[in-house]
Amino acid sequence: MHEVAPINPWVALAYLASGILFILALRGLSSPASSRRGNRYGMIGMTIAVVTTLLTHVPRTGEGAFDTIAIAEVLGAIGIGAVIGIVMARKIAMTAMPQLVAAFHSLVGLAAVAVAAAAYLNPQAFHIADAAGQIFTVSRIEMGLGIAIGAITFSGSVIAFLKLNGNMSGSPIMLPGRHVINLGTLAAIIGLVAYFLTDQSPWVFWTITALSFLIGFLLIIPIGGADMPVVVSMLNSYSGWAAAAMGFTLGNTAMIITGALVGSSGAILSYIMCRAMNRSFISVIAGGFGADADAGAGGGAKEQRPWKPGSADDAAFLMSQAENVIIVPGYGMAVAQAQHALREMADQLKKEGVNVKYAIHPVAGRMPGHMNVLLAEANVPYDEVFELEDINGEFAQADVAFVIGANDVTNPAAKTDKSSPIYGMPVLDVEKAKTVLFVKRSMGGVGYAGVDNDVFYMDNTMMLLGDAKKMADDIVKALSGSGH
Repeated sequence: MHEVAPINPWVALAYLASGILFILALRGLSSPASSRRGNRYGMIGMTIAVVTTLLTHVPRTGEGAFDTIAIAEVLGAIGIGAVIGIVMARKIAMTAMPQLVAAFHSLVGLAAVAVAAAAYLNPQAFHIADAAGQIFTVSRIEMGLGIAIGAITFSGSVIAFLKLNGNMSGSPIMLPGRHVINLGTLAAIIGLVAYFLTDQSPWVFWTITALSFLIGFLLIIPIGGADMPVVVSMLNSYSGWAAAAMGFTLGNTAMIITGALVGSSGAILSYIMCRAMNRSFISVIAGGFGADADAGAGGGAKEQRPWKPGSADDAAFLMSQAENVIIVPGYGMAVAQAQHALREMADQLKKEGVNVKYAIHPVAGRMPGHMNVLLAEANVPYDEVFELEDINGEFAQADVAFVIGANDVTNPAAKTDKSSPIYGMPVLDVEKAKTVLFVKRSMGGVGYAGVDNDVFYMDNTMMLLGDAKKMADDIVKALSGSGH
């Protein structure tokens, strides 16, 4: 029977305090207005958890003193990780934040795999085996789940990183018979985890590991770029469950609490986003949702259609004469780092008495909340930012819809074209505005899903081609310098 050592009440209290702080952190991160406070709670909670773990797990000498060699090794590892983290945080642009998050998820999954492997190879060191070296049944369950979820998280996050970073096509990659392959592989993993309870042979453990790495690749490859924000959220959930499973193996309460919080909050966020996108939650887990073999043909040759060009002066005049302007930011705005210039443009319009609002699609950008963070960075007032369901009905009364770098989230094909890879996804109804000003680098490119946008060619649309930041700057100059 698996014997559990009694927990020092002060240790339990410290882990409880860190758990409460993690909950407060999640609560704070639910709103841009309280996100800074939420981050502080999270950092304090993690500091308490790490210090408590070090004090209770660092080896001691026979006299009861801390083993200085062990302390040096641990502090050295923490120092290396801290330096890497600080350098990455300072150098990574907000546009690269989604792939950075995917990379971090992969490291969490890989850490879970490493812990499970270490526990399997030396179970006595983890106090999860009897004198004969037989791993306790409950520990085999924890180990099997941890290795499977961790490996899936790692390989799936690697594919997500490659797609988000542009190293792999954002279009769905369809393998022949992928559903049969996926179901067969998942069934094999579940069967082997069950068999692992009766046989801890190396071939069982390492086969589970290899198949789990494989299914992570297979699940994420067929998912298209338009659905990638949900994938990032789902992988976040997987990383949490992997950490929780390893928390049981290590007997670390803080890991169990933290993993469960991350896993459950990530799953809830994924479910909310799936509902917002009219996707099936089950199909997200299964992989390849929102895509079939006949979809995604948008990557072929585009038909040449007439469109109306415009300039910064045209845009400044139209918006200065408007009563209501709705701004729709997208990933193109993030790439150009145009959020500060955009806020200056909005400030100029508000001085002219124009009512300005921002419309945010749930999956605008590359991860949940991407646009909200960028706008908050530019000090855009929170009360001017509205989610899709709260503002979509106002486009019909808007004089101008100013779309800057958004494509898929404004594409009406999602409502009309059943062959489109984004079909069924709710979109912002920008085409209903009296005038649509669409900022785009060129007419040659398409959105992340690889689909052309009919809004470009509508009679009420004026295309403003060029760098988003330069265009916004030029509009600000036109508004302030020509007496509008």
